[in-house]
Amino acid sequence: MPDATATPTGDAPPSERLQELARRYGVAVEYDDWQGRHVDVPASTIVAVLAALDVDAAGEDAVEAALAAAELAPWRRTLPPVVVLRDGRVGEVPVHVPHGERVACELVLEEGRVVPLSQLDRWTDPRQVDGAPVGRAVFAVPADTPLGWHEVRVRVGDVPGDAEPTATAPLVLTPSVLELPEGVRDGQHWGLMVQLYSVRSRLSWGLGDTADLAELASWSGGEHGADFVLVNPLHAAEPVTPMEPSPYLPTTRRFVNPVYIRVEDVRETAYLSSTDRALLEWAAEEQRAASAQGALVDRDAVWSAKRSALRTVFDAGRTAAREADFEAFRAREGQGLTDFATWCALADRFGLPSSQWPDEAHQHGSRQQAHLVADVADDVRFHEWLQWVVDSQLEAAQRTATRAGMALGIMHDLAVGVHPTGADTWTLGPALARGITVGAPPDAFNQQGQDWSQPPWRPDGLADLAYAPYRDMIRTVLRHAGGVRVDHVMGLFRLWWVPAGLGPEAGTYVRYDHEAMVGVLALEAQRAGAVVVGEDLGVVEPWVRDHLRERGVLGTSVLWFERDGEGAPLPPEEWRELCMATVTTHDLPPTAGYLAGEHIDLRDRLGLLTRDVAEEREVDERDRASVLAQLAERGLVPQDPTERQLVDGLHRLLRAAPSRLLGVSLPDAVGERRTQNQPGTYDQYPNWRVPLGDGAGDPVMLEDLPSRPRVRSLLEALLSDAPPR
Repeated sequence: MPDATATPTGDAPPSERLQELARRYGVAVEYDDWQGRHVDVPASTIVAVLAALDVDAAGEDAVEAALAAAELAPWRRTLPPVVVLRDGRVGEVPVHVPHGERVACELVLEEGRVVPLSQLDRWTDPRQVDGAPVGRAVFAVPADTPLGWHEVRVRVGDVPGDAEPTATAPLVLTPSVLELPEGVRDGQHWGLMVQLYSVRSRLSWGLGDTADLAELASWSGGEHGADFVLVNPLHAAEPVTPMEPSPYLPTTRRFVNPVYIRVEDVRETAYLSSTDRALLEWAAEEQRAASAQGALVDRDAVWSAKRSALRTVFDAGRTAAREADFEAFRAREGQGLTDFATWCALADRFGLPSSQWPDEAHQHGSRQQAHLVADVADDVRFHEWLQWVVDSQLEAAQRTATRAGMALGIMHDLAVGVHPTGADTWTLGPALARGITVGAPPDAFNQQGQDWSQPPWRPDGLADLAYAPYRDMIRTVLRHAGGVRVDHVMGLFRLWWVPAGLGPEAGTYVRYDHEAMVGVLALEAQRAGAVVVGEDLGVVEPWVRDHLRERGVLGTSVLWFERDGEGAPLPPEEWRELCMATVTTHDLPPTAGYLAGEHIDLRDRLGLLTRDVAEEREVDERDRASVLAQLAERGLVPQDPTERQLVDGLHRLLRAAPSRLLGVSLPDAVGERRTQNQPGTYDQYPNWRVPLGDGAGDPVMLEDLPSRPRVRSLLEALLSDAPPR
């Protein structure tokens, strides 16, 4: 590997003190790129990233002042904003008090029980803080403290034990290891991977929905022993058109896109007047006709039709019992639901982007904003109702899946981030960084780098909020699920931050408190009885995979990418056990298209290659041939195999891996060749709009899956030990 040192923009290097400041805030000043070259991050990038963390580093005087402030910051607080610990070991809580003052500390458990904490015999020299000496005491948290969200309380000075605490802070006790759910602790377990919107039935409205998801789970689980269905992120998108097609660029990750509602499954639909019911059916027929013709998924048309129908159902009212259920849902979701629904209602009234809204719409807590919200109160309630409906339908889908015998049922996908002008940026405030977007540095598949246009979590903002927005998001995703796939799981450790106005190659990494990020995820998953799969592809620090494995988070192994140190295909027997193994991903063409090299042709047409296309094809063909050679060597395909036999053989090869989970892309089962998403593009390719089709691009409907020869062939190859035909 080359070992040259470079700066991505040719900018001036940072001073030593600027580098020290950057490291204090987790901002990388150097990294190794995808070709093994050492890269020094320029000063301009570091200064811009620190500015997004509200740290002024524009000049050496500012750097010195920021370093001094960072040094004293923990001493100015009695308690940290949050303490996150693992179970089974003694934890520590640092407390800062005026030097010489007495201090008492206790832990109030989630259940209400109070546990006094003992002070450790540990001396730390006091510090001068704002003209006064401040000391540090350290208290021990017992190793047998139960998992949960607890509270530390501190009383300083000679005050009675029942006095109001001087300071409090949340303390989160997380599992050291996330145990696998009982149903998947032994053996291999397979499931389908689907882009739900693309899997249309003759009853859905031009887009796969919650009822289609239930049917997929019932068929694959009940007839073929599948234990999960992994779906694309179902996070909420814009409530008004145009709707962002990418499920990985939602407006919020806490709530669900109501476009996935099956309108006819809302109970009140059955009681509509004959006229309203007829209008509903006419709207559905137009969308069903588009599905039958194989048209691209048109979210705007689907949502316009569904929204009108759902508003009619909402306005028709509910029984007292149903209204009580709705109110219970609203109470459970609390202010987070109200804030999201308010953003949606304001989007209805003023349109998007939110930058065109009146100033008072952004003045949170003001009287002027309250007047605006009062004007749209009924619309707020409508958007809250939509969330209740889609939540109920997802609950029904999970119930169908587990009744069909699935060990896990529905596995959701958690996107990396949210839309830069979406609901979360309006409601979460200090939790998200501004003037920065998340992306990825250049790599072999995206040689110009990627800018995903998403504002990242602020590490300090999350800590100040005790990780509550992160926790609430995970709880929603896992509420009716047996698992979650975390897209770009490395983002729990570090993310590639791209300053506004610069290209993705000019970014740098920012580190997160991975103990807290992984710990909170593990805690909520354990409480939900769910498995967590981390998508750990691409540039991953080796220790990250070790940490995830130790914490019980499964990794991801994709057949084409599993290579040994010499670049040769890694035999599947040597793959990881704690992972989900697959042949392909949604960012590549389905296997039939990949075998034909369509990913090279597509990137060449779109101008995404930085190497000569002939060289790209040569490297790609050599890599594919080395993988396919395993099939012949193992007798998994006959001589001169057809495309179908190669696809079947590759899935049969997965069976040799010790991997706990095997994921089968539904497009592979029908011979589809078109990719769902081409990274690095927006409107140059119909990303996230390609419906499920066969090798010729003709539509394949959900009801026809059981009778498709290629479907039967692939499932037989996956589930049978018989030799290839």
